[in-house]
Amino acid sequence: MANLPPRGFIRLAGSERQAPTNARAIGPVDPEEQLEVSVYLRDPAAISGEDDVSQEHARQPGPRMSRSAYAATHSASPDDVAQVLAFANQHHLTVVSSDPVARQIILSGSSADMTQAFAVDLHRYAAENTAGDETFRGRTGHIHIPAALEQIITGVFGLDDRPQAHPRFRFLPLGIKFPHVNTQVTTFTPLQLAGLYDFPAGLDGSGQCIGIIELGGGYQDSDLATYFQQLGLSSPQVVSVGVDGATNSPVGDPSSADGEVVLDIEVAGSIAPKARIAVYFAPNTDRGFLDAITQAIHDTQNSPSVISISWGGPESNWTAQAMQSMDQAFQAATTLGITICSASGDNGSSDGITDNQAHVDFPASSPNVLACGGTRLEASQNQVASEVVWNESATGNGASGGGISDTFDLPSWQAQAKVPTSSNSSQRRGRGVPDVAGDADPQTGYQIYVDGQGMAIGGTSAVSPLWAGLIALLNQKRGQPVGFFNPFLYQNYQRLLQAKALRDITSGNNGSYSAGSGWDACTGLGTPDGARLLEVLTTATTTSISNAAD
Repeated sequence: MANLPPRGFIRLAGSERQAPTNARAIGPVDPEEQLEVSVYLRDPAAISGEDDVSQEHARQPGPRMSRSAYAATHSASPDDVAQVLAFANQHHLTVVSSDPVARQIILSGSSADMTQAFAVDLHRYAAENTAGDETFRGRTGHIHIPAALEQIITGVFGLDDRPQAHPRFRFLPLGIKFPHVNTQVTTFTPLQLAGLYDFPAGLDGSGQCIGIIELGGGYQDSDLATYFQQLGLSSPQVVSVGVDGATNSPVGDPSSADGEVVLDIEVAGSIAPKARIAVYFAPNTDRGFLDAITQAIHDTQNSPSVISISWGGPESNWTAQAMQSMDQAFQAATTLGITICSASGDNGSSDGITDNQAHVDFPASSPNVLACGGTRLEASQNQVASEVVWNESATGNGASGGGISDTFDLPSWQAQAKVPTSSNSSQRRGRGVPDVAGDADPQTGYQIYVDGQGMAIGGTSAVSPLWAGLIALLNQKRGQPVGFFNPFLYQNYQRLLQAKALRDITSGNNGSYSAGSGWDACTGLGTPDGARLLEVLTTATTTSISNAAD
């Protein structure tokens, strides 16, 4: 049973945690164990009365800002920071860092001091997996904070470090030898897919940075060198950025998170080989995920113009404070002109939940990201011969994630897309997922080279870096970032269809939802013709694609 909060303390809204599933409690946490937490503070520019995570995005996105203007408008107030620092000092917690622009304060201390400061009980849990028991620190119930900080602290992360997300990739069940395709299947290099999707020629991502979020695993420089040499490309500049103590740590097993990391780098790097690729490694916890996104968005050294995320989990597996805080980070990205691409999931309309209900994946369900669904693409004579919804669920090989959010309301820019109500009995009218799509079926997947082995990988994990690479090319040609892409795509959908800049996918289903004319909950608005998309962008006058200040 959780401790009763001290007098003057209240529950932190949205912080409630349930007991971990498929895990057993094995004892209390050592009171001397040292841990860190990330405390996020309110945005002083936030509109009063819009704190509900489901209500924040019925409006259009605000105007872009330069980094200096953002800092002047959205940084945590000195008084808010001072109050949190005073609270930390009172409870014997050490301030590791304080970043007013990111509105983040990192505190460290013993488990005993953290337990007292936030009035929580911490226990150690063990969950069985193929490698044996995996132990983690967990809590149930709410975090508590002083009532005086109720309007200041929006989230506290790190007390509970259970695994939060899963990579969204699928291995081809039949082996291949890179770079030769097995005769039983037809897989592609990213360059071949770029050709099939008519990505604009003569562009290489020069002057751009693509950020990639990773929650485990790593890459080996020798694998990247081999891969790009085989493709006849120079290796892109790849830098690793550690977050919350994590590092580039390849384990040598392609079926591990190494497969995700290398897939993301090799796909994005093939499309935009002259772009700088910054890989943000963080622990697979809600704190690590949020901190990695926050660091990437506010990274003034690498300054990515597009960020790819291929990790996620069903909305029901997240706390409300985690989704709200991460979505607020995505709002910061839209303000700064940064595009966020996110995989929509690989388990069809159920998102892997076995309750006979439809679910969508987060962070793809955030209205501030470009959610990327999956297709099965077949080619003939260097042209797309057939493209349908990816759905190999009958054989256990996955399906495109998509559906209606249970958390986020329908954004105004999606209001005319004829998004249906949820297939669940609630018939909720919410944010529709995905927005766009690309080849994801592992049977028609991406040839990569990881841990010394050539193989094919599919999943919406591959679609996110594919779109991120395309956006880097668009940014290079335009000389300015496209930024938050969703309003433009939806508001100009008929124009994009007429110009054949988007290919409408009308055949197939992902379980509860079927493809059809226009937007659908399997492949969104469709797959790209990159060159024609660039043409429409070049002549666009819509304010949703405007130049951000330097």
